[in-house]
Amino acid sequence: MESAALSRIGLAGLAVMGQNLALNIAEKGFPISVYNRTTSKVDETLDRAAVEGNLPVSGQYSPRDFVLSLQRPRSLIILVKAGAPVDQTIAAFSEYMEPGDCIIDGGNEWYQNTERRISEAEQKGLLYLGMGVSGGEEGARNGPSLMPGGSFQAYDNIKDILGKVAAQVEDGPCVTYIGEGGSGNFVKMVHNGIEYGDMQLISEAYDVLKNVGGLSNEELAEIFTEWNRGELESFLVEITSDIFRVKDEFGDGELVDKILDKTGMKGTGKWTVQQAAELSVATPTIAASLDCRYLSGLKDERENAAKVLREAGLKEEIGSASSGIDKKRLVDDVRQALYASKICSYAQGMNLLRAKSLEKSWNLNFGELARIWKGGCIIRAVFLDRIKKAYQRNPDLASLVVDPEFAKEMVQRQAAWRRVVGLAVSAGISTPGMCASLAYFDTYRRARLPANLVQAQRDLFGAHTYERTDRSGAYHTEWTKLARKSN
Repeated sequence: MESAALSRIGLAGLAVMGQNLALNIAEKGFPISVYNRTTSKVDETLDRAAVEGNLPVSGQYSPRDFVLSLQRPRSLIILVKAGAPVDQTIAAFSEYMEPGDCIIDGGNEWYQNTERRISEAEQKGLLYLGMGVSGGEEGARNGPSLMPGGSFQAYDNIKDILGKVAAQVEDGPCVTYIGEGGSGNFVKMVHNGIEYGDMQLISEAYDVLKNVGGLSNEELAEIFTEWNRGELESFLVEITSDIFRVKDEFGDGELVDKILDKTGMKGTGKWTVQQAAELSVATPTIAASLDCRYLSGLKDERENAAKVLREAGLKEEIGSASSGIDKKRLVDDVRQALYASKICSYAQGMNLLRAKSLEKSWNLNFGELARIWKGGCIIRAVFLDRIKKAYQRNPDLASLVVDPEFAKEMVQRQAAWRRVVGLAVSAGISTPGMCASLAYFDTYRRARLPANLVQAQRDLFGAHTYERTDRSGAYHTEWTKLARKSN
């Protein structure tokens, strides 16, 4: 085999994401070898490569042939199911690999698995990257957001490829070296947690507009289209406007109304909330969105609860609130509430990243993370540019809420935000995400909280001691004795 015929990079795991990423790489002019355990997938990919412009894709049918078809130092991407399949795939390939070669895992892997694999690879002289890939199937084909972490040398070897393959925004490609260890996977996990929050907040905005404002799907489509021209411009707002326009092929009306209200999930949102708890970081908006997915799964129980509580005399407020409502004002209020709630949700995600970065000495660059999320990924949004600038102004920013620009926006929007939450509460419409964001804001901005009472309780029943505001040291009081004596 002539060395000229060797591929620049390899990709194994040809489900839709893998196929699309391989074709994206080939289209950018990098000859690529592809492999899949089920060989029909290799043929399918080769057919697509021919149809989509005679792209330089070479199909390989055994792990050995696959590895040996790559230029050295070899770089190969694997896109298989997280967990054990990744270990099996690594074992199959590493047998034929040489020191300096590199494996890049592009799946949604738990960051500690990546850290274990990094050290296992090191023992064989191999390099390793755990790379978050966001943007779904479409992103993989036309430009995803890429979050590679692990060996810097491995990143450097394929930096030219990643820079061309990633989504392009005005300030560069949506990829950067994230940091050591499992940082790439961790950042992708938190990205997904923020995505949970975003989707929940949008669904609450829809709920309030539909059930308090009495808006039709047609009106909702128009509103979301309008919002997508302003500060809320984002992938999720854009696709939401499309969703309201799709007619039901099996009956009257729009498809959205026929969809069962039970949310699925893959687990990255749960990991985000677990990590937040481990690190003592408050992420109430993300946690509320996770709880909502759990509750949505209890469809039968919810239908039964609606019936039982109706029989117990609960009046259904939903829908009856819309008479005498100023629609235009409501729409504008909900827009502002959604924006302010989003700022809190992103602030929580960034604070979780900061806590982990400190714990692991990853040295994450938050402005850069906001920048690479501006294109390709599911949470891509215009307002990420504002987040990027906030961290450029102050890399040690304690929270987005106290960035001078965002602080101004929060203050301007809080009246509308409170109106929406108040209206929803009185109409019996749950807005857990917006409420969690508002409670987060109201707790974080208060110089003094009722935690003094909690500390007193802890000291009374457990002698946990407390500190004072006016003098230093730890104190313990015989509360019960003193209280009863004073009677």
